[in-house]
Amino acid sequence: MTMYLWLGVAIVSEIAATISLKLSESFTRLVPSIVLVVGYLVAFTALSFALKAGMAIGVAYAIWSAVGVAFVAVIGALFLGESMNLTMAGGLVLIIGGVVMLELGQAR
Repeated sequence: MTMYLWLGVAIVSEIAATISLKLSESFTRLVPSIVLVVGYLVAFTALSFALKAGMAIGVAYAIWSAVGVAFVAVIGALFLGESMNLTMAGGLVLIIGGVVMLELGQAR
């Protein structure tokens, strides 16, 4: 269970860092730039702890990246004025479905 906690920290940190990447405006805004750097440091550190706790790297990276992509896309559409249409939403569903299949395959 510890590995999922570390993975959750990695995901939240990566999402915060990625959103801050846009908000930093090419590192010209101080606070988002700091959140970006700290967020990615925390994300990779927490991901390494999840791997050390026993999570398989393929599953960890699939979950980390898919959840990050989905949340960043939704946050971008809701709060940053970026587009989202049915085709894009369908792509996100396929990404998440692929991750679920990886996790189910790992359980066998």
